[in-house]
This record gives sequence, structure tokens and C-alpha cells, in this order.
Amino acid sequence: MTEPSREPSRDRRRLLTWAALILGAAAVTIALAALLTNIFERRQEARNPFYRVVTLTDSTTDPAEWGKNFPIQYDSYRRTVDQVRTRYGGSEALPRTPSDADPRSVVAQSRLTEDPRLREFWAGYAFAHDFREERGHAYMLDDQTYTERQIVAKQPGTCLNCHASMYAAYTRAGAGDIVRGFERVNAMPYAEARKLVEHPVACIDCHDPSSMQLRVTRPAFMEGMRALRASEGVRDYDVNANATRQEMRTFVCGQCHVEYYFQGPEKRLVYPWAKGLSGDSILAYYEANGHRDWTHATSGAPTLKAQHPEFETYNQGIHARAGVACADCHMPYTRVGAMKVSDHHVRSPMLNINRACQTCHRFSEDEMRARVERIQDRTFELRNLALDAVLALTRDIAAAVRADSANPRVAQARNFQRKAQFLTDFVEAENSMGFHAPQEAARLLGHAIDYARQGQVALR
Repeated sequence: MTEPSREPSRDRRRLLTWAALILGAAAVTIALAALLTNIFERRQEARNPFYRVVTLTDSTTDPAEWGKNFPIQYDSYRRTVDQVRTRYGGSEALPRTPSDADPRSVVAQSRLTEDPRLREFWAGYAFAHDFREERGHAYMLDDQTYTERQIVAKQPGTCLNCHASMYAAYTRAGAGDIVRGFERVNAMPYAEARKLVEHPVACIDCHDPSSMQLRVTRPAFMEGMRALRASEGVRDYDVNANATRQEMRTFVCGQCHVEYYFQGPEKRLVYPWAKGLSGDSILAYYEANGHRDWTHATSGAPTLKAQHPEFETYNQGIHARAGVACADCHMPYTRVGAMKVSDHHVRSPMLNINRACQTCHRFSEDEMRARVERIQDRTFELRNLALDAVLALTRDIAAAVRADSANPRVAQARNFQRKAQFLTDFVEAENSMGFHAPQEAARLLGHAIDYARQGQVALR
């Protein structure tokens, strides 16, 4: 009596098993179809990374227009308005009361207030009146336009090279010849040249609008690289024709983050690289041509002011030797859907350690931050020693002049101050507090301290 009742039960189990298999197979088929469809769609996205909403040309200066075709990049570019401070860089947003002369309602903190020694260090120069922490690219044009340095010294149009979107302005000023336009804008008073531009550094300054390929648009960088390569035995170097794509991911940054000087009454912008990129190679260049930026108000020395030499310092460091580009750390790749794009929110890697550092370095964020800050702390300690040594020398020179204005040793001591001051400032003005090349920064500061000591010995 039990056998007949087992058969229907067994049949039901078989039926349920087959139904489950059929449903499972259907689910797998649907999932595979969805996956393949997604893969196909993502491949199509990757094949067509942007939609041409507007036509971009060499006269399209407004980054918002570029943003219509490249909304992801433009969205991150707009985030350079952030003001976040790291231990040795970045800025805090300090409120100020706007005025007709300066409409800014927010500024960065004053470096002169943070370290009053800098006023004496740059005595007699415009930087002793106003020098603030750097802010994001979004502020670079306004912060230069309204700095008090514009009041205490007559600034030339040359200054706009690194603070504004200049490619179209140079092209227009030169009637299509960018070098001629560059020369004409250099010679203009700043207020006159300022009328030629309306945006800070933007898309057109680094990208060809027809191909989106990276390009160098600053004649001073083109000429500086040609002089550098000539010193290395390479003739007629053309950065836009001869550089690799990875090199260009550094060179477009190096157009502005460099040491420079204004040559002659026409204020032509020159990058002093004909003897090399190291701090003492650049000092040797200045020693050969006798350039001075100003006469130091305390000592009377023919003094040099170093400007933000990030490109030069980076080239002395381990990351440059390893082929790491500026953009790898300051504009690291990120994925949005199927697309891999460079993050145009240009900022300190310490604010983006996961993507800026951990791609190569397999350590925790806390460990990476601690390593960087340890390097910077040690550099800052040496910077303070060098700064004190230079100021001690300037005071000794001033005392020697007061005691005997005809003292023949003063000229020798002033020359030692010139060297010590420039090498100290080379590290002070470089915006990584030594991290880009720690050993090089320590070497330069060591030489600076020694030059200051030699200057004091010369006075005796």
C-alpha cells in the first residue's frame, strides 16, 4: 500500500528540480545578458569619451564652454575653490571687508604674520609688504590682481604669464604670433595687460582644442627647455614636438611652477636654465649675468628673489627619476563609469592620499602622511637655521657699514649674503617644504648656512 504513494512524491520532486534548473538557467541567462549589455555600453562610453556639444577653438578661453563637452573634468576643475590647509601648505579662508580697491571678501593667511623674520629677509622688496599662503587655481588671478605688491611696486604685464589664461591673449597681441604677443604683453604695465584676460589658467592653456592633446603654450618655458637641452648637447629642442606624453604631464605644470626673472627694460620673462635646473646651477647663471632683483635695505647687498621653483626641485628628486609626473600625484587618475580621467581638482597629495600615493605605496594613509610630514619637519628645521644665519649676516654687514662705510670687506660679505639668501629662498619659495627632493633641499640649505658663515668670517 505504500509504494503507490511514493511515486507521486518522487515525480513532484523531479518536477520541482527541473523547474528550479530551468528558472536558474533563465536567471543566469538574464544576468549574463545584462552583464554583456553593460560591458558593451561601457565599451561604447570608453570609445566615445565625450559628446561634442559645442565647437572649441583656439579662441575659446572660457572653461565653462569646454565644460559643456567635458563636464567631468570641468566639475573637478571648479573645485579648486576649496581652501584646505595641510601642515606646510594650502590656506585657511580668512574673512576681510571688501573695498573698492580690493573686492575680495576672503583671503589666505599672511606668511609675514606667521613668520615676521621674512619682512627682514626681503627688506626693501615688495614681498616684505604682502606675501600670503597660496590658494587654489581658482584664485590665482584675483590674488595677484589685488595683492599689495601691486601698490608698492610697478608690476609689468609679465606677471600674468603664470596667473591668467594667456594663450589667446598672447595670440591676439601678436596678431597670430604667440612669441611676439608674449613680448608685447611683457612690456605692458600690469593694469593695461590685465584688461586682456578674464580667466585664471584654464583648459586652453594646456590642451589643444581640436585633439585635446597636452601642449605647452608659454614661450618662456619653450625657450627655457631649449636652453636646458642645449646645455645637455641636444640642439633645437621643441618641447611640443619632442616631449613624450608622460613628460607633457609634467611640462604643462612646469610652464608656471618655476623660477624666473625679468630680463632688461622690456621685462622679458626668462627661465634661467642654461646651466641646469639645480638651485646652485641657477645661482651660477645669475652670477654670470650679474642679475639682481633688488638691493637689500638692511645690508645693501645685490639680492635675488627666488620664485616658486617646484619644477626645478622636483627634477632633483626620486619621483622624477622614477618617471612619475606632476599630474600623477596632483591630478591622479580616477574612474567615472567606464572612463578614466585625470582629476582636475589640482591639490596637495596629502588631501588625496588614497589615489595620489597608495597607487604605488602600499602603506596606510596615516603612515604615508607621517612620512611626508617627517621630511617636511626636518626641512623646516634646516630652513629656520638658514634663515637665521642669513639675517645674522645682514645685520653684521649693516653694523660694519655703520662703523666704516669704506670697509673693503663689505663687498665680499654682501656677495656671500646674495648666495646664502638665494639658496635659502629657493627652498622657502618652493611649495613642498622640501618633499619634492629632500636631500637636495637639505644640501642647498647647508650651502646657504655655510655661505652666511663665510660672509661673517669675511667681515672679520
